[in-house]
Amino acid sequence: MQKTIEQRIRAKIVHARYGEVFFVSSFPQFDVEYVTKLLAIYEKEGLITRIAKGVYVKAKKTRFGVAYPSAFELVKEIAKRDKATVFPAGETAANRLGFSTQVPTNACFITSGTPRKLKLGSRTVVLKHGVPKNFAYKGKLMPELVQALRSIGEENITETVEKRVAQLLRETPEKETIDRDLLLAPAWIRQIIKRNIKTDSDNE
Repeated sequence: MQKTIEQRIRAKIVHARYGEVFFVSSFPQFDVEYVTKLLAIYEKEGLITRIAKGVYVKAKKTRFGVAYPSAFELVKEIAKRDKATVFPAGETAANRLGFSTQVPTNACFITSGTPRKLKLGSRTVVLKHGVPKNFAYKGKLMPELVQALRSIGEENITETVEKRVAQLLRETPEKETIDRDLLLAPAWIRQIIKRNIKTDSDNE
């Protein structure tokens, strides 16, 4: 017996892994209004959780409440759907690169796609639309490092921060893109990176 549209959409969600993100556009072969209505019904049933307008996630329900995937995983899923480039900004970048152990309550990312605000229980994930220059970097480390250092601030750069910069530059596989990407960084950040590349090679 042929499945109804409702059964086919439900089956796709039921068999999806936890953490999978669903948009109305996840079901392009079906009527948009009908899919919108079905997703709202599934949310009421607890099958999926709404994290933004038209954006749902299959979150795990535990006795402690809803267990969401990490902000980074969710943002990567959304970026894939939007065919966008996304990277952490501000304190989120500083935390991810190991400059800070404090996980920010609200995570912030820069996107080349649609700006969005996601609600993960008590946490908020903000996707801010970035200017083209943000996406001109060839490597993945440099745009995140620039964001992290900006968040720390020029006046707060300590020896510990410098050592972490040197370590990140030493461990990155992106050696070939660093020189070119350096030209896009603000002058004071360029100086920090230059002296730590130099320090690193001097110690070899």
